Amino acid sequence: MTETIGLLGGSFNPVHMGHMMLASYLTQWGYVDKVWLTLSPQNPMKNPAALLPDIRRLAMLNIATRNVPDIETCDIELSMPRPSYTINTLTTLARRYPTKKFKLIIGSDNWNIFDRWRESQRILDEFGVIVYLRPGYDVERRNVDGLEVVDAPGINLSSTFVRDAIENGRDMNLFLPQGVYKYITDNNLYTKK
Repeated sequence: MTETIGLLGGSFNPVHMGHMMLASYLTQWGYVDKVWLTLSPQNPMKNPAALLPDIRRLAMLNIATRNVPDIETCDIELSMPRPSYTINTLTTLARRYPTKKFKLIIGSDNWNIFDRWRESQRILDEFGVIVYLRPGYDVERRNVDGLEVVDAPGINLSSTFVRDAIENGRDMNLFLPQGVYKYITDNNLYTKK
């Protein structure tokens, strides 16, 4: 039986409970067998000054996924040519793991601009896309081959919120996966320099 892996990509700067809750929901409710949290290198659309080095974000992902069933870290994009396109990531993983089936997981905000992604139709045709609903971003085109819309429970939490809170001296321990806040405080991350 082929194992289905959901690929949830992001900067994870830092990984937070919203990421983990979504991944857990998708595995426990049977949309996929496992979720791989796929660390993305610098996104040209995001402020590079706010982004921790890859090694720090990867360390936090490894802490977050340690001892968590069916949620794993994937660092493949860190060794791929840049800019990193999702179709290249999916194709590389499919070649590397021929016995697994891969599906892309994105928010409905990204689905609304998905037609602008490189080879978006090929992603739908060859891999499939799971879209989770985000507040303020409805999915109008639902009858699309390769698309599965999921109304997963969520929380209004972002990495930006967490970074800002830490910078302002707030305790984010309950907002982050076990061990991640300790890593952040031990390494004096996201604080005013």
